[in-house]
Amino acid sequence: MSESKDFLRLKVEEDLKSGKYKEVITRFPPEPNGFPHIGHAKSICINFGIARDYKGHCNLRMDDTNPTTEDMRYVEALKDAVTWLGFEWADKVYFASDYFPKIYDYAVQLIKMGKAYVDSLNEEEIREYRGTVTEPGRRSKFAERSIEENLDLLERMKKGEFKDGEHVLRAKIDMSAANMKMRDPLLYRIRHAHHFRTKDEWCIYPMYDFAHCLSDYIEGVTHSICTLEFENNRDIYDWVLDELELKLPRPYQHEFARLGMNYTVMSKRKLLELVNGNYVSGWDDPRLPTIAGYKRRGYTPESIINFCDQIGIAKANSMVDVAQLEFCIRDDLNPKVPRVMCVLEPLKVTIENYEGEEEIDASYYPHDVPKEGSRKLPFSREIYIERDDFMENPPADYYRLTPSQSVRLKHAYILTCKEVVKDANGTIIEIKAEYHPDSKSGSDTSGIKTKSAIHWVSAKHAKQAEVRLYERLYKIDAPEGLEDLNPDSLHVIKNAFVEPAVISEKPDVRFQFERQGYFYADPIDYTDEKPVFNKIVGLKESWSKKAEATENAPKSVAHKVAHVEGEVVPMSEAEKALFEKYTKVLGLNSEIANTLARDEQLAHFYEETLLHVNSPVSVANIVANEVAREFKQEMELKFSAKEIAELVAMMDEGTISNKIAKQVFEEMAKTGENPKTIVEAKGLTQISDPEKLKPLIDEVIAKNPENVAKFKAGNTNLFSFFVGQVLKNSGGKANPSVVNALVAEKLK
Repeated sequence: MSESKDFLRLKVEEDLKSGKYKEVITRFPPEPNGFPHIGHAKSICINFGIARDYKGHCNLRMDDTNPTTEDMRYVEALKDAVTWLGFEWADKVYFASDYFPKIYDYAVQLIKMGKAYVDSLNEEEIREYRGTVTEPGRRSKFAERSIEENLDLLERMKKGEFKDGEHVLRAKIDMSAANMKMRDPLLYRIRHAHHFRTKDEWCIYPMYDFAHCLSDYIEGVTHSICTLEFENNRDIYDWVLDELELKLPRPYQHEFARLGMNYTVMSKRKLLELVNGNYVSGWDDPRLPTIAGYKRRGYTPESIINFCDQIGIAKANSMVDVAQLEFCIRDDLNPKVPRVMCVLEPLKVTIENYEGEEEIDASYYPHDVPKEGSRKLPFSREIYIERDDFMENPPADYYRLTPSQSVRLKHAYILTCKEVVKDANGTIIEIKAEYHPDSKSGSDTSGIKTKSAIHWVSAKHAKQAEVRLYERLYKIDAPEGLEDLNPDSLHVIKNAFVEPAVISEKPDVRFQFERQGYFYADPIDYTDEKPVFNKIVGLKESWSKKAEATENAPKSVAHKVAHVEGEVVPMSEAEKALFEKYTKVLGLNSEIANTLARDEQLAHFYEETLLHVNSPVSVANIVANEVAREFKQEMELKFSAKEIAELVAMMDEGTISNKIAKQVFEEMAKTGENPKTIVEAKGLTQISDPEKLKPLIDEVIAKNPENVAKFKAGNTNLFSFFVGQVLKNSGGKANPSVVNALVAEKLK
């Protein structure tokens, strides 16, 4: 755990140190009236994370006090979200309804103490009597009922003798309180409705403010952590527990800022409107901000948790840019997923001078990703390329295939156009071309210069697939209603073609479709006969407000708007020269090279860093991502190029892992400290000694016998699970390559 702690953890430590509590017990208490969303993920990470960090436990409790909106399927969705994010609740799932008899007894106790009464005002009168922010309320005449009459009425309410709304039970507090929540709040209301757990046993149900604090107390919760909108409810929370004189230790409520994210709605009412109105395909629609939606789209638990860690825990509400979440999933997938080829809008190419077939050995990963693996890529006379990778009359800066310009086929040969075939309407339906036999990737002796490489698939061997391309569900950054929906949030391509390796892999593996983005086999609709892939996220942020012109963007974010409406802004001659240098001489991949070449400020910082360390690829990755993010915020950098070089050197030497390097960078950006000083002070040196790693591996394997059995039965995808758990348990310090080798040996 980082030494820079949030205010909630500081409070927990203070309470433990003072002896207020012997064990930390938190709870995640959602109402099961909808599927959990990204805001719930933040709460899950906070409540379960704090319990984990201080060796306590966190209860998963359903706040099921409103029978008209709740359902068991929502309970299952909440359980699945917690499990998918990698957390475990205490011995069982708790329900507020389990405590209905005890909560009722507490209500009786308050009446006997003269602290609660049955009110017979109607809803409109109660609202009128409450007063305003500037005017005190007035108490109902029914507050003068005797204790005996109140007890009798409550019992009859419980027996079902009255209609909905005929009576309510209220606390007797202060009708002139500045906090209007304290003006005799409701404790119970009549509701003749079937409850999904208690059936028809009850027809009165406790209000949130009454049930919540008592449920916390009954479970022995120490820190009741909730979002800021419940700040004013804290007075009621304390009043109920204090007036009932419940024995110590008792829980206390602490509030944090809820998650707000642009281009997104997280109101359950609005989400339910989308689902029930068939504006989306269901609660797990990949465009929704629900955990089920992110899961189906292909997001990883690690990316969601990293996002929650990055945005932190604050005391004031703010709006988070959805691009930060998209950055987290790219950051997580980039070093993990294999690169394969998929053609979305196919254009047939016949290579007239090629006969027969061959298999090309093609790596799954670029050279700057520390991972190995390859597949056999079939090549034949007829292939498909992307329709927009050929132009008959191209602009000056078009670098792909044209009648007069050759292009390289990724992993394969250089291709030259010989003839353009069109239909009766003038639409291009086929390209006739020739290949250069001596131009094969890795052994090119042709001497032909090309300016780009394009992806392709063999027409004979490729598999037709459906690809679902998702954009943001809303077209404006602060959506209010259905009128703000983006009509182009889903585009379905029925006749895409993927290379055979994509189908031969297990369907739950994520891929990077080269030059397209990251994709995931839809867990519901995918079959080998009809493969269906969901786009997780693009290779870089391409969403921008249509009203914003590229020239108005700050230089520090110019690379972020290089893609507008799918059209590439042409490079200047100086930018082209840098791009050529970065790709051809320094060996950077085209995406990173494009980012650096288009941004003068980043390019200068990159070049300066290389003066101190000869590691072009590692430096490029950190400058194009982490350093670029600091420039984007238009902050004065607290670190220099020399210090970034020192950080890269420690990575290259194996002193720290890539994951730890990001943690060190964050500290550098915040404090300006030297990276070596940070690593030494925090003990972040990478663990490469097998003898120190083996106990961690043994522990993970011992705790997961079911997954071990599944792995040995053939589910080799679980290998990454074991490696990930070891890295997690080491706090990110374990050397990934050493862990990979040791885990492989252990699971033989």
